[in-house]
Amino acid sequence: MDFGDISRRGLVMLGCGKMGSAMLAGWLAGGLDPRAVHVIDPHPSDWLRTTGVAINADLPTDPAVLMVAVKPQMMQDALPRVAHFGGGGTLILSVAAGTPIAAYEAAFGSGTRVIRSMPNTPAAIGKGITAIIGNAAATPADLDLSDRLLSAIGQVVRLSDEDQIDAVTGLSGSGPAYVFYMIDALAAAGVAQGLPPEMAMQLAKATVAGAGALAEQAEDTPEQLRINVTSPNGTTQAGLAVLMEARAGLSPLITATVAAATARSRELKG
Repeated sequence: MDFGDISRRGLVMLGCGKMGSAMLAGWLAGGLDPRAVHVIDPHPSDWLRTTGVAINADLPTDPAVLMVAVKPQMMQDALPRVAHFGGGGTLILSVAAGTPIAAYEAAFGSGTRVIRSMPNTPAAIGKGITAIIGNAAATPADLDLSDRLLSAIGQVVRLSDEDQIDAVTGLSGSGPAYVFYMIDALAAAGVAQGLPPEMAMQLAKATVAGAGALAEQAEDTPEQLRINVTSPNGTTQAGLAVLMEARAGLSPLITATVAAATARSRELKG
């Protein structure tokens, strides 16, 4: 991985929980010198202490990147500690949920380059997907650097407008919870048909994980993959007849689910 100016000027992490640790592990594995990383965290993990990064020590005067990875409720107290990095010299990269670009511009001042991102929880095992958007001061190079850094925890997509963050929140941000609920529902359905609970859960987890992996790797669309599995008048078709019912099936339910989460995301920032 090309770390550019980070190796020379340093990277400051404001917070280093599960997601921050997953990113840091990816960077270190990719060749970043741990001495270039400076972490501010009141409760550093035992793992973090073994990495060789600087923890709660003196910070570089002009780091290439400040990554903000604290919980939203801690933001008001945390940002003043690093506000002096504003003004344009340091790229502010946020992986914190719910904090808009305007809040960072207010905290760091005009001319500050800000990239806001929306990752999801599978990022903690390097299987996430993150959406990014920059402010007017951010450059294409800033987006490229953010893309490379966030690729340590999975895939990255670029938004054209910050308002799209709400839809990303409703889809991929909250989406893992929908899938976990579906796993539970599949397992419970298996138990209802006579399977032992542990076996039903194993089958449900493996089915969802395998289907997701196949959907990502196959050249066929998900629609075609579904068709490939569905024999005329067979078992899959019988199940899909229920799942694809026009009014009470999965599609209208998922549409309503994502719409509700998106609407709530918009409400929370207002």
